Amino acid sequence: MELSIQKWGNSAAVRLPAALLDQLKVALGDKLAVDVRPEGLMLKPARRKYALSELIAQCDPKASMPSDLAVWHGSAPVGREIW
Repeated sequence: MELSIQKWGNSAAVRLPAALLDQLKVALGDKLAVDVRPEGLMLKPARRKYALSELIAQCDPKASMPSDLAVWHGSAPVGREIW
């Protein structure tokens, strides 16, 4: 598939056909991450970055603790945990 670069105000634009948007599973208003590579550009759906406060706000403070919580106590971190 070839796309044309066209003038858009003081910028240049490439129009993405609806079929391509469907393949990428994106819609108008979504954000794309752009990587510049030696062979060209790579466009991919942008991943949303969440703040810790946003994630905590989604938690149910009345939820019961898991019964196997004792198994986690004293465990070494396996990722980028902050505790």
